[in-house]
Amino acid sequence: MTALAETLPTLPEIHLQAGRHKRARQGHPWIFSNEIEMDADAKALPPGGLVQLIDASKRPLGVATFNPHPLIAARILSRDPEAIIDGEFITARVRAALAVREALYTVPYYRLMHAEADGLPGLIIDRFGDVLVVQVNTAGMENLSEVLTASLQEVLAPKTIFFRNDSAVRNLEGLPQETRIVGEALEGPIEVMENGGVFQADPREGQKTGWFYDQRDNRAFVAALSKDKRVADFYSYTGGFAVSAALAGAREVHAFDRSQAALDFATQAAAVNGVAEKFSATRGDAFQLLHGFATEGETYDVVVVDPPAFVKSKKDLQAGIRGYRKLFRLAAQIVAPGGYLFAASCSHHVDPPSFADAVRRALADTGRNGRILRSSGAAPDHPVHPFLPETGYLKGQMIQLD
Repeated sequence: MTALAETLPTLPEIHLQAGRHKRARQGHPWIFSNEIEMDADAKALPPGGLVQLIDASKRPLGVATFNPHPLIAARILSRDPEAIIDGEFITARVRAALAVREALYTVPYYRLMHAEADGLPGLIIDRFGDVLVVQVNTAGMENLSEVLTASLQEVLAPKTIFFRNDSAVRNLEGLPQETRIVGEALEGPIEVMENGGVFQADPREGQKTGWFYDQRDNRAFVAALSKDKRVADFYSYTGGFAVSAALAGAREVHAFDRSQAALDFATQAAAVNGVAEKFSATRGDAFQLLHGFATEGETYDVVVVDPPAFVKSKKDLQAGIRGYRKLFRLAAQIVAPGGYLFAASCSHHVDPPSFADAVRRALADTGRNGRILRSSGAAPDHPVHPFLPETGYLKGQMIQLD
């Protein structure tokens, strides 16, 4: 493991090419490999080590983690060139992130650390009471994981820290896919409390960390419009939108997903929250189900479509946007007159204007009109780095259709 209490004189220097320092100087936290003087010494540095970034004029840019292999070669931890990246540094970042979440929420269920936006690039932590689910996505954070563990134990004293290090981005960093536990073992699913409801998450087998806190505020907004309504929730996963709508007084709620395991969690959540009598879950493909409902003339007062990312790389962009347009068109066809459509995309490659255009074209395809009630992103426990628009990955629109 890289020594963590290194001081400025002992850190290797990484030099940027002439004229390639402007983004970093303005505040961007990434340095790309094609911006660096990638000489033999730089290429020989171990992945994830701490380095001093130096521009072409020999001026320091700050302390970063460095990996010579991926496109994003350096990730800035501090713009103070004399910063010491040790347990005290990591603990301070954790405490700062915790203070924001405790100001936002009254119960300890939220995203605790959101990577660059919270000052620790490559690190995701979701908190479920006394269980922390951690995703370490870069070699730099991998080298800091022992110090991170100690900091989390000092600040929060969790019962369990579950490292779910199985994201595809770890492959780019040269890291293995793995999971491990610090503390007590996880025995089955864990509880999630959100917007007055109680849900189930499975950090071991579920998607990402097991729950999507990013849609918290959007779920609350949809729920507020669902009283006495007939609601359809496509890509329901474990029932966040559907059960929240039922709790808010929806007349009937139908959850649709391709995963039976996820729908089983949604059904359990409906029972735990006392809304099982107006909840149903159906396994199936959203496109096929929507097409069938449209053909049959089936309508709902509120329709939610919250799909997984259709665009996972830039080369998939146009095909993905066509997929969103088709999905939103099918969804709009089954919204009753005066009803509501909530459409979402979590693809960071799809920027907000492109997303809005896909929604707009989908409505034009159906001949429907209406009004946008709300354009939204992720909940505030998913802060956006001001120089990294990619961290504002989630887009949503709530539209009332005539």
